[in-house]
Amino acid sequence: MIRLPKDLELVLQAVREIGRPRLVGGCVRDELMGRPAKDFDVEVPGVNFDQLRRVLSRFGATDVVGRSFGVIKLRRGGTEYDFSLPRRESKTGAGHRGFAVEPDPDLSDADAAARRDFTINAIAWDPFTQQLIDPFNGRGDLEQRILRHTSGAFVEDPLRVLRAMQFAGRFDLTLAPETAALCRSISGTFGELAVERVWMEWDKWATQSLRPSRGLRVLEEAGWLQHFPEIAALRGTPQDPEWHPEGDVFEHTLHCLDALASLPAWQAADPGRRRMLMFAVLAHDFGKPATTVRAEKRGVLRWLSPNHASEGMAPARSFLARIGAPLELPDYVCPLVQFHLAHHFDSECQHTDSQVRRLARKLQPAGIDDLCNVMIADSLGRPPLHDPETLACIERLRRHAEELALQNEAPKPILRGRHLIERGYTPGPAFKRVIDAAYEAQLDGAFNDEQGARAWLDNHLRHGAQGLG
Repeated sequence: MIRLPKDLELVLQAVREIGRPRLVGGCVRDELMGRPAKDFDVEVPGVNFDQLRRVLSRFGATDVVGRSFGVIKLRRGGTEYDFSLPRRESKTGAGHRGFAVEPDPDLSDADAAARRDFTINAIAWDPFTQQLIDPFNGRGDLEQRILRHTSGAFVEDPLRVLRAMQFAGRFDLTLAPETAALCRSISGTFGELAVERVWMEWDKWATQSLRPSRGLRVLEEAGWLQHFPEIAALRGTPQDPEWHPEGDVFEHTLHCLDALASLPAWQAADPGRRRMLMFAVLAHDFGKPATTVRAEKRGVLRWLSPNHASEGMAPARSFLARIGAPLELPDYVCPLVQFHLAHHFDSECQHTDSQVRRLARKLQPAGIDDLCNVMIADSLGRPPLHDPETLACIERLRRHAEELALQNEAPKPILRGRHLIERGYTPGPAFKRVIDAAYEAQLDGAFNDEQGARAWLDNHLRHGAQGLG
């Protein structure tokens, strides 16, 4: 059933002489879901640690992760395979590290699988008998798209709740009610988790989700949204039903996230860009809870959220810090939050060259193309409302940026300090004032090449540039 790399087949044949190798975990799950297996993990009952290591060492470099864990990494070429012994785990302390691990070669398949978090991850496959070993009906749960815990030991590791979040988003799964109840029962243990592990799960959600809304619904059903107050505040924040028939800001955000994940541009993006866009869409309305009011507009009482785009930057930074995001990520996400309404700046949806240049500068290090994808997701996140005019407006902005070669970056300053030095001036504080003024003029369209920059400089120097020596 599982298509194995040829070099792994050779290793398994040798391991079979001393034990009973089984493929376990994600590679089995992914194959059952029609996805190509990537990481191959092998569990080998019926053998002790030293026997297994001796056999594996014939095929390449081995690295013992920890003898007490019974895990050996085998490197063949550029690929790494994990081989392990079945093991028992018992809770000894707080957090995901508070476990005593005891390898046990004689564990039954069911007992070995019981330590795994979810039934969909507790399926093994015997590559020689072609037999699925599925003591907890994980295959049935996969077919029903249900995420269900394997045993009551689930509550011993709070990280499993965040794993549920990212699995639900990645594989479009719903949380079993009994598993949601267990998650709620351990909500108070969130503080035991290292922020680095929290980030790992959020990052998988942001870069790999098929339907990211499922992940946030898991957090809500599990009672864990309280640990992410910037998201929790979206629930119950009202929106005007004429513009947002889908419901409150939380519901709108879920639709936006799924819309982003369906865009070809996001699907084709590298993980870094996927991450930036997903968190920008998640945070784009973080400013609404603090700004939403009932007020009159054009003679009608409506729910309005004035300045919510700019007010969303602070909670976006707070949320990203809370989940342990890389320090540079807010610098990409926050400009996309701040300017996600840029297509509405002009009532006729016409942007001048200068406006596009200045927008590109304000967005950096993100780009206008990134912003357009955020705005498209925002527009599509209002079902059943469909707004072709807004989508056309966004497309015009994208094309305009492409015409100016600014879809992915801000304009680079044409005038540099060397141009002043060429004129015989000595570097000093006044240089920056002149270069800044030149950049503003460039953004306004006063020049677009070096020859034009030199002409602008000569005119500027004739008419009052002060302090140049």
